[in-house]
Order: sequence, then structure tokens, then C-alpha cells
Amino acid sequence: MKRIAVAGPYSTGGADAELRAARLAEMNRAALAVFEKGWAPVIGVNIALPVIETAGEERFAEIMQPLSNAVVADCAAILRIGGPSQGADEEVGIVRANGGAVYRAIEDVPDLT
Repeated sequence: MKRIAVAGPYSTGGADAELRAARLAEMNRAALAVFEKGWAPVIGVNIALPVIETAGEERFAEIMQPLSNAVVADCAAILRIGGPSQGADEEVGIVRANGGAVYRAIEDVPDLT
């Protein structure tokens, strides 16, 4: 199963906890949709949040983007959803630099099943 990253805004614009939760839920829904197309979806935020919770919120910036970037580096593709996000765009750049495909809509992600 090929891995695909799902990236979108999470904390952009000083988002409060409610907005961050809504944005993560949107990424998780997109992950389910690409899973149903035969991909193994990964979301950097989902990997980083437990580490941040353990380390403490004051280490958010130190952990979030570096860990998210490391997770997407080995993905065959990335689905970029949502609005502006420097971090998500950074992840797109990493996947693109590694020769991976970039998709902007779930409908554009090829079905691997």
C-alpha cells in the first residue's frame, strides 16, 4: 500500500483549540477517503500531537513541523487540503522535491484498489 500524506492548516492564524480540532477532523475525514481509495494515509499532526502532549505545549513549535516534515518525506504523494498554511505548504514542497505527486482534491487522488 502506498503512503499518502494529508496536509492542511492546523494552527495557522493563531487558531484556538476548537478551530484546531475542526481542522484536524477535516484532515482525518480526507485520510479516510484516500484510505478507501487504497492508500495508506498519514497526517503529520496526528504523529506530532502525542509527542507534544508528553513534552509540553511550550515545545509545540520545536516538535510539530520537524516531525510532520519527517513523516511526509517518505510518502509517494500528498493531498493538500484547506486554506493557507505555511507548514502544509512546506510538506508539499518536501513531497514534490522527492518526486511525489501533489493532489489538491480527493477526487484527483487515483484509486489504487
